[in-house]
Amino acid sequence: MQWKIKHIFNYSDEKAWGSGFCFGGFHDKLPTGEVYFQEYTQHWIGVFCSRDSFLWTAGLTDPGVSKTHIPVNLKNPHYITTAPDDGATVVSSGGTNKIFKIFPEKRSAKLFIDTGKLGVKDIGNCEYDLDGNLWVNEITGCRIWQFDSEGHTKKVLGQGKPGFQKGPTTFDKVLFSWIYDLRVGIDGNIYVLDSKNFSVRMIDLLNERVSLVAGTGQPGYSGDGGDALSATLGSNPDEHFDGPYSLSLDEGCNIYIGDTQNHVLRMIERKTNIISTIAGRHYSEPHVRNDPQQRDPLKLNLPKICSLDYFDNCLFVPEWDGDMIILEKTGTNAF
Repeated sequence: MQWKIKHIFNYSDEKAWGSGFCFGGFHDKLPTGEVYFQEYTQHWIGVFCSRDSFLWTAGLTDPGVSKTHIPVNLKNPHYITTAPDDGATVVSSGGTNKIFKIFPEKRSAKLFIDTGKLGVKDIGNCEYDLDGNLWVNEITGCRIWQFDSEGHTKKVLGQGKPGFQKGPTTFDKVLFSWIYDLRVGIDGNIYVLDSKNFSVRMIDLLNERVSLVAGTGQPGYSGDGGDALSATLGSNPDEHFDGPYSLSLDEGCNIYIGDTQNHVLRMIERKTNIISTIAGRHYSEPHVRNDPQQRDPLKLNLPKICSLDYFDNCLFVPEWDGDMIILEKTGTNAF
């Protein structure tokens, strides 16, 4: 599988629309694949409509970029998905430790799960599995929660303290360390970015076991061209959120890792479990934008990759400094 640069957006420091927003790129689960933007620091989300407007926005304050704004107490929106039962837009609000449902057609929103009241320390993603259950990662709390379609707790994985196991582990004994991302695969399993263990792990729902997919538990930048179980992912001990930030999967269950501290994007081919670097260079330049004319993915400057998303043969790679890079598959023999 090969990748090419489809587009590079340079976002302005002020993030005025027309230049973009840092966390643009999420797509809903509907066939239309509507594009969501989440403005993490200004506490709102929206559905992109055209180059200079939004179909609707939702958040604590109206940013004034759409005729339709839905008031909802979002603070630091972290993740956006679509509820399979009622089609609502579901948002995890990290700053309030809550999950909200937004109903654009009704121009309304409601609190879905008060995760803070349940003892969740700090909410990350909210992602539905193939049976309609909602999975939530507790970032520094080192736990993963499963809720039913009504928002009731079904399972809690993890002990609330950091730990690691290289071998397959049962749900009741598994340990994680600072979970930054969580995604569902087309195989029905849940994939977890166990970031301070510098690894990717898979929650096998059928057998109720957690197994290691990538990483050794130690940091580094090694393993390209070999088994992902022998690879290492990047670390920067000076960063509060150390380790890789983001994870995504495609229709072949190939895994994409925003190896943030190594400043590269890496791919694990699930048929072989071979890992490779597909974009970025190991030595980055902070606050230096990418040239929109750049055509070599391995020359991209990626100081801090965040919030990957995959849709329609493209990888959307937001970079915290303000670039959005869209990569497109050029190979046809991946699946």
